[in-house]
Amino acid sequence: MLPTGTTRLIKFSAMNLSKDHQAHTRALTALLLLWLAGVALRLTILAVPPVIPRIHDDLALNATQIGILTGLPSMLFAIAAVPGSLLIARLGVATAMIVGLLLNAAGGALRGALLDVTWLYATTIVMGAGVAIMQVTMPTAVRAWVPQRMAFATALYTNGLLIGEVLPVALTLPLVLPLVGDGWQWGFALWSAPVFVIALAVLALAPAPSTNAAQARRRWWPDWGSSLIWRLGIMLGTVNASYFATNAFLPDYLNSRGLGGWISAALTGLNAGQLPASALLLVFAGRLQLRVWPYIVCGLFCSAAVGGIVFGSGPVVVLSTTFTGFFAAGILVLTLALPPLLAPSDDVHRVTAAMFTISYSCAVVVPVISGIAWDMTGIGAFAFVPIALCGIVLAVLAPAITHVRQSGS
Repeated sequence: MLPTGTTRLIKFSAMNLSKDHQAHTRALTALLLLWLAGVALRLTILAVPPVIPRIHDDLALNATQIGILTGLPSMLFAIAAVPGSLLIARLGVATAMIVGLLLNAAGGALRGALLDVTWLYATTIVMGAGVAIMQVTMPTAVRAWVPQRMAFATALYTNGLLIGEVLPVALTLPLVLPLVGDGWQWGFALWSAPVFVIALAVLALAPAPSTNAAQARRRWWPDWGSSLIWRLGIMLGTVNASYFATNAFLPDYLNSRGLGGWISAALTGLNAGQLPASALLLVFAGRLQLRVWPYIVCGLFCSAAVGGIVFGSGPVVVLSTTFTGFFAAGILVLTLALPPLLAPSDDVHRVTAAMFTISYSCAVVVPVISGIAWDMTGIGAFAFVPIALCGIVLAVLAPAITHVRQSGS
């Protein structure tokens, strides 16, 4: 028979081990949910570019209307960034995330229910609103669910986001459309189904809310007079605008050049090219952060890659879009890391919300300008001029990082 003290020690150790196991399980569950939610951020949106030529033909859309269609989600990202923070404060992060997921799934699935451009725009707005709400919930969920592993959790859901970008552009044409009878309408519904399943998973498995979370979100309105948010917003806006505009106009442009067979490979390169950049920056981001030259290099390479897209053969286009994805991802990761580095700790969420508002406003404007340029000239190459200018603008703004650092310190 064991001594009483030993027995108590064994029981105490067993209780601690049980608590540690439960905490470990909760953390793993939270990380899985964050990764899945990251995937859902882009699944429905990136299901559009591969089928733009079909939508173009079925609904008789011009290039400006295609630009509007592509710009609508970004418009919602801009409009809903700040209200999204308020929604989290009222409902809690898990409930707000579920609302966003359900709006995303419903709007995405219903886009093809009617062959009407107004219906397509309306359901795209619903889908974009859902994604916008989700996008604002992600950093809050990281802090609330896995406060001890915030850096890893952020990298993990960003990885999910990139996977969610790659899957639709890689699989829609060769796999999904044949499964649904070659109809883009049912393709949208199929890509929306996993988003609905992820909403159910968050409903069932999300960690319990923290009692301190609401107090941390009381200050939610950004200081729009701060030069910090405008500099960061425009810098992030250049990469958002060039990425969404390239996804929008690449399919029709390749079709106009007789290179329609390269659409899937080019879009896959644009999105898959982001993955190695993300992996490299997990290792080197600390050394590159707050340095000017990475932004200049990435911006100029993105602008140069536009030349390969506009003038190159099929393989050159694929190589160019892959380089575009790689360097755009570099800009994205480095810029998204700036608010916590530059802003006071109690202002990070407000700076981030404002930065999204400004940056996605850029992503709305540039595709529309590109579409107008194509329609007015009748030359598809002119749609890529604003995209090339985005990289140049980033290179010009990059030296402002040193001034931002001073104002944020």
